[in-house]
Amino acid sequence: MTTELLPETAARHIAKAIEQAVADHGRASVMLAGGSTPRAVHRQLVLNRRLPWDKVEIFFGDERAVPPADPQSNYRMARESLLDAAPIPLHQVHRMLAERPDHEAAADEYARRLPERLDLIILGLGEDGHTASLFPGSSALRETARKVVAVVGPQAPLHRLTVTPPVIAAAREKIILVSGSGKAGAVARALEGPQNPDACPAQLARDGIWIMDRAAASGLRHPPPR
Repeated sequence: MTTELLPETAARHIAKAIEQAVADHGRASVMLAGGSTPRAVHRQLVLNRRLPWDKVEIFFGDERAVPPADPQSNYRMARESLLDAAPIPLHQVHRMLAERPDHEAAADEYARRLPERLDLIILGLGEDGHTASLFPGSSALRETARKVVAVVGPQAPLHRLTVTPPVIAAAREKIILVSGSGKAGAVARALEGPQNPDACPAQLARDGIWIMDRAAASGLRHPPPR
């Protein structure tokens, strides 16, 4: 798939998941990813006037400990590319309050907001194999009870909140967005490497729908058909 086609393809899959959830139980709970790849996908989603945005609840997979208007905030990216344009009621957008000084309390508060099972989780992928803010070797990868935890990332701002493996595992559907040759090695480890989420956390979503451009898929022994 070309990089230009990725946003349209991803938006189509996301829209289908939202429509199916609303058809099944009247609501759709969607967890957004951070990073740069979702921007164009969000803009494509906004063009879909048929989506029942009034029935969509928005959550976030991770957030840096910065104010919501900070350029590094995942919430700010989502607001600028999706939330300001899509007619989603404000009370249905649940941002992580990661800027609060007590990160553990903020994590616990967000965990209480999460539904038992999300309809759709959208994830990204880092060059080191991380997804959400689950980094290789992190103790958060061994979490089995808590849904959201405070973690320290490898780059500033260090403090973050992230969902944990049980949240990812429970999701009805997972969509992973990846673009660029810099992610090719991580894609290969995630999809074709030995199963070891501690070394490559994105393997937690190995069973999801991976939407990637040709550059990101270039390291696969068995790349998807074009």
